[in-house]
Amino acid sequence: MCGIIGYIGDRKACDVIVDGLKRLEYRGYDSVGVVTDNDGKLYIKKGAGKISELEVKLNLSELPGNRGIGHTRWATHGVPDDTNAHPHTDCTGKIAVVHNGIIENYLELKEELIKKGHRFKSDTDTEVIAHLIEEELKTERDFEKALRNALNKLKGSFALGIIYSEDKEHLYFVRHESPLILGIGNGEMFAASDIPAFLPYTNKAVFIDDGEYVILSKEDYKVKDFRTGAIKEKEVHVIKWSLEMAEKQGYPHFMLKEIYEQPRAVKDAIYGNAEFIDEVAKEISGYDKIFIVAMGTSYHAGIVGKYLFQRLAKKVPIVEEASEFRYEAEEVIDKNTLVIAITQSGETADTLAAIRLAKKRGAKTLSIVNVVGSMATRISDLVLYTHAGPEIGVAATKTYTTQLTVLTMLAIALARHLRTTDEKYLNTLEEELYKLPELLNEALKHADGLKALAKKLKEKRDFFYIGRGISVATALEGALKLKEISYIHAEGLSAGELKHGPLALIEEGVPVVAIAPSGKTFDKIVSNVEEAKARKGFIISLGDNEELMKISDVFLRMPEVDELLSPIIYVVPLQIFAYHLAVIRGNDPDKPRNLAKSVTVE
Repeated sequence: MCGIIGYIGDRKACDVIVDGLKRLEYRGYDSVGVVTDNDGKLYIKKGAGKISELEVKLNLSELPGNRGIGHTRWATHGVPDDTNAHPHTDCTGKIAVVHNGIIENYLELKEELIKKGHRFKSDTDTEVIAHLIEEELKTERDFEKALRNALNKLKGSFALGIIYSEDKEHLYFVRHESPLILGIGNGEMFAASDIPAFLPYTNKAVFIDDGEYVILSKEDYKVKDFRTGAIKEKEVHVIKWSLEMAEKQGYPHFMLKEIYEQPRAVKDAIYGNAEFIDEVAKEISGYDKIFIVAMGTSYHAGIVGKYLFQRLAKKVPIVEEASEFRYEAEEVIDKNTLVIAITQSGETADTLAAIRLAKKRGAKTLSIVNVVGSMATRISDLVLYTHAGPEIGVAATKTYTTQLTVLTMLAIALARHLRTTDEKYLNTLEEELYKLPELLNEALKHADGLKALAKKLKEKRDFFYIGRGISVATALEGALKLKEISYIHAEGLSAGELKHGPLALIEEGVPVVAIAPSGKTFDKIVSNVEEAKARKGFIISLGDNEELMKISDVFLRMPEVDELLSPIIYVVPLQIFAYHLAVIRGNDPDKPRNLAKSVTVE
């Protein structure tokens, strides 16, 4: 997820753009770039780092001109460095592009363009767009038509800002599955990924829809369909949010916003890894001694990964907390060992120490990371990115579901390579995987009911989350979310463990949350729920089978999905419930006490 902004008017463009980029920095903060036009000449300054540093280092305020575009980056293709920072230009230097999203067919397009003589400077997918427009201009003199021809060759998600030095009166913007909003001023116009970028200047906004492009001038704007060129009529909205609220897109907290971003994030995780997952699976296929190391929420993802690898690839990983791995596993790690490290930030101290130990002992290392260019990505042999985008809330939400998505893709690819699971089943599972974004939207529909439930249970002191098989990880994660932000004691455990001790704590009114998708463990967990019910526990169950509804005080009907994919769907209501319970109890879910987003000390 990146931030883009554009301005055309009478103000000094660089001042407006830099101000907007500061308000968009939560969308990306590993590099920044600005391009302005002055009398038909483009001026570009960009580099790796935060906007506060680069504003002074690059002296951005000296950029001349009254129109321009800017970008703050969350790297997806190419490490975060000066070269890969946006904007990117074509061979002539007359076209500059900034981009939020992923171009799925960029390698194919890049190869074609190189054969035609184009020279590329960066490792990004974005640079392809500038060269593609340049190529179209060779046969189509009209820039707008050349742009439309280029857009119809792109596959993926993108919001684009484009400036062309020979068209001194306009800027061009495009939206397809990535956000774009116009700000309508008096004798000036704005475009940005989010409203806060231009809210200090105007509260009038036009929301651009997928498949549309915008021609922006000082006094006017035109919105058109990029497939047909047809003009689209758009409503102007008056924004009533405060600036702080606007940064959260109207959500009261970043955590809630990020919960609702999960359908988009999971889709990005799928498409962002589709090209590379088979290659990684092939490279790790020969290892039978496998460790998965992680901490916190990422550790729970590792537990899901263990079940996936066992069921599909017939591999048996050992899941270790990274903090303990160094002391427990050192003597058995060797060159025949694969260590899979899972870390959102790529900077978790314990996990980095585990990776370094593994490398020292000659093991192959694979990291599953959200932050491009983080330390874990630099010291690991192999890397898979989760493509969740910046996650500001301390309690992990979308980074967890994208970790699970990547692990599922890897297990499927590994099983396919090793031929350990029936290909027909793998194809079916993969088809369901691609439907996850819409299923996540269904799971989000429980929000109102969960808010009411949180009000009812706000005074409870103890919660128990139970699951069987792969759902044990969901129980653990649900309990962790509740502890992290509501400060209520919660325990996640295998439902089979109840009668071995924890059942002694179940008494009248104690909430018991059962994770119970249909599958091989369903009958067993129904029996465990009945045990808790017999002790007068308050039963909250998540499932797709009405048999569970008969013995539950609250039943959340979940979308039907293969049991192996259920952790990605079933965790969402647990996140929402924890969020509402925290807010009702007066806590800030974005900044829970004593916790930090990235644990960079041991």
